Amino acid sequence: MAEATENRTISILVVDDHPFIVDGIKSLLAENTKFKIVADTNFPENVIQMLQNQHIEIVITDISMPKISGMELTKLIKAAQPEVKVLALSMHGDKQTIKEMLEAGINGYILKNTGKAELLEALTRISQGGMYFSQEVSTELLKPSTPAKIQEVERRPQLTTRELEIVQLIVDELSNAQIGEKLFISERTVETHRKNIFHKTQTKSVAGLVKFAIETGIVKC
Repeated sequence: MAEATENRTISILVVDDHPFIVDGIKSLLAENTKFKIVADTNFPENVIQMLQNQHIEIVITDISMPKISGMELTKLIKAAQPEVKVLALSMHGDKQTIKEMLEAGINGYILKNTGKAELLEALTRISQGGMYFSQEVSTELLKPSTPAKIQEVERRPQLTTRELEIVQLIVDELSNAQIGEKLFISERTVETHRKNIFHKTQTKSVAGLVKFAIETGIVKC
């Protein structure tokens, strides 16, 4: 997994049907040397072709767009080029939309009122293989579930204390080796725990595990 370094520029594609939003993001990153907007478009239907024509590492996309929504676009991007990171950008952060975007495969979710510092933090985090949610988004995800949802969560298998520790460290973006060193266990043991965690939570990816962890409140945001 490629990581951002001080000596390498990360290429970005911005997708939003409102030109002034694209211009705003360009302005925020104009003097930054770590992240460079190499392409932008107001037409999400053009994105897959653009990804084929040039090297893009991160796509910043609006969620509410005509013809193709941000959720649909994320699924298309992940199907065509799964290594491309997707940062969702929205005016609103309602719980259902956030969860649907997580399921689509996003690597981060921030609101359009974000400032330069948070945008850079989000881009840095996801370029290094992690995930990023703005404070408002994290707060929305942690709001109490409906009674039906609570019952669903209560029926899920319980994780052991060790598994809970490992889930937190996975969410904190530690590798298997780093987790093993921190918990004084072997890397192979960590991998075994990971497999058990994915099986118990019925998740298949780190994004899915993060969603489960946030829904059940078993991690600290």
